[in-house]
Amino acid sequence: MDPIKVDFSDSGKKKSVKDVLIPPEKAGLKIVINIVITLIAAVVAYYFMLPPMNFQSYDFYIYWAIVLAAYVGSAFITSGAFVKPEYVPYVRRQSLVPIAIGLVLALIVGIGYLVSCPFFRAKSYAEILSIENADFDNTISVIDSISDFDKVPLIDKDAARELANKTLGDFSALGLESQFEILENDSTQINYKGSPYRVYPLQYGDVFKWVTNSVMGDEYEGIPGYIRVNLNTQEAQLVTDFDIKYSTAEHFGEYLARHIRFKYPTYIFGDMSFEIDEAGKPFWVVEHIKKTVGLVGGDDVVGVLLVDAVTGEDIYYTAEEIGGDNSEIAWIDQAFDAELLVQQYNYLGKYAGGFWNSIIGQSGVKQASQGYSFIAVGDDVYLYTGVTSVTSDDSILGFFFINQRTKEGFFYNTTGATEAAAQLSAQGKVQDKGWKAAFPILLNIDGEATYFMALKDNANIVKSYAMVNVQQYNVVAIPTEENADLSSAVSEYIKGLKALSPSVVIDISFDVSGNKPSVPDDSNSTGLGTITGTITDIRTTVVSGNTYFYIELDNSGVYYYVAADVADMVVLFNFGDTVTVTIDENSEGQLVEALQMVYGSVSAETNEETTEAVEEAATEEETVIAEETTSEEMTAEETTAA
Repeated sequence: MDPIKVDFSDSGKKKSVKDVLIPPEKAGLKIVINIVITLIAAVVAYYFMLPPMNFQSYDFYIYWAIVLAAYVGSAFITSGAFVKPEYVPYVRRQSLVPIAIGLVLALIVGIGYLVSCPFFRAKSYAEILSIENADFDNTISVIDSISDFDKVPLIDKDAARELANKTLGDFSALGLESQFEILENDSTQINYKGSPYRVYPLQYGDVFKWVTNSVMGDEYEGIPGYIRVNLNTQEAQLVTDFDIKYSTAEHFGEYLARHIRFKYPTYIFGDMSFEIDEAGKPFWVVEHIKKTVGLVGGDDVVGVLLVDAVTGEDIYYTAEEIGGDNSEIAWIDQAFDAELLVQQYNYLGKYAGGFWNSIIGQSGVKQASQGYSFIAVGDDVYLYTGVTSVTSDDSILGFFFINQRTKEGFFYNTTGATEAAAQLSAQGKVQDKGWKAAFPILLNIDGEATYFMALKDNANIVKSYAMVNVQQYNVVAIPTEENADLSSAVSEYIKGLKALSPSVVIDISFDVSGNKPSVPDDSNSTGLGTITGTITDIRTTVVSGNTYFYIELDNSGVYYYVAADVADMVVLFNFGDTVTVTIDENSEGQLVEALQMVYGSVSAETNEETTEAVEEAATEEETVIAEETTSEEMTAEETTAA
């Protein structure tokens, strides 16, 4: 009997069905179908995604991943591999090329990310933005009169939006009421003819209204205008001189991003801001972005595409040209958007000492505080925000300012309260009214760094104003009356500063009747003036051990202050008393130093005699005190001797 033979070699192994390449029926036709489907997917994805054909953009890699996945998915569907597993090896073979391309792209972006990583390139990130230390007075225009507030935004973007929404009703005159709404995310703060403005492009309320007015109507002429709001005078105006055809809210070829993408397929576009020139003509200012650190890191603006919102025509300017002295484009205010500049400053504050220092030790590591605002310096708009330590958000280390047109940056070194802390302080003063403080604007009040903010109700209507000193943040000034004007807020602020430290000199000019005392009009004037009135308010404070009294009279808009050791009778004054105050006739402002205060009326003609009498009385009092002291000392000596 022959022995049983067992073959342990692979020659007897049965092959799996999955390892056999079985092409489906009409395989060649299905390959063509797969390619066509992939091309259609590529066109549709490009039309809606609008990715730049640029290796520096993440959108580029996402787009190609979608296109390659479209081919692989189409191959599985047309071959029937989902229901017939025997076709899977064939589909894998067909997918080798797109999979290989996808792996190459993944390798490129992976290596690009590594060479752009802050771990290796911390210094490069810190050098994207350059900031110079600057003096506060040389950076921010000094406000030394009420007229200087003409260029200060008195309302924030939320209050401006409410004004813009109310202005939409003006479309009723054109028979277009209830058709439009504002494009809030595309509003821009600019300087227009020397005043701070916020401009709002518009859009149709919904797609049905757009179809009714464009597709189903006559030849489409675009959105009939825009809205501009003066942030100082709070005047909102609907401008209907221009028909805007190209915007971020349009469709098809008039959609702004699509319009410029087809012309500039390789450009990486950043923020698209809506602005107007000095003639009021609308434009879109589009950032051209390049990566400055490695392959995919360190966004920065290298140019600007200026697009006519009416015709769609565009002109390209380099960043150097925008920041230059070209008067034709000097009206452009935002070539660098705020979010990008804040990100660049955070790179500087975080990585200036190296990557490891940003994690361990954190010596000198800083960051921008939460929130930012805009201020006008000359004809440009500056972004500003506070700077805090990464370990504490309760106080600031200073402020940085960056010109949004030129990218010129300054840092002002100071300590004080953050913007958020200032808002809470202001809101605490009016918590019974339920008002909210807008994000503060930094002002230079005669050399004092000051937070200025609007106080709004729940409907975003400005009810009053608040001022908080940055360094001495316990000085919070809010007018006592609702709907108080700006001068009242400034007056309260100066009173607060003076009460805290009478040595502080604040000289803000006011055009308020009754502020200045009567002065005798003759050539023999003593240089002194007097004012007589009834006391309506008395306040006190202690400075360096001295008690100061602040007296307000019924016929004046100022407080007269004097130390108790100068006019001791002041401690006996009460509300309703009639007193006469003697001051220097050249005194101005809301806080005036009193040379003397006495009961009753004292004429200007006898002012000098009164002054001498007061001085003589003071001398006699000092003599009496000295004699009493000497007598007490002698008595004490005699008692000791006995």
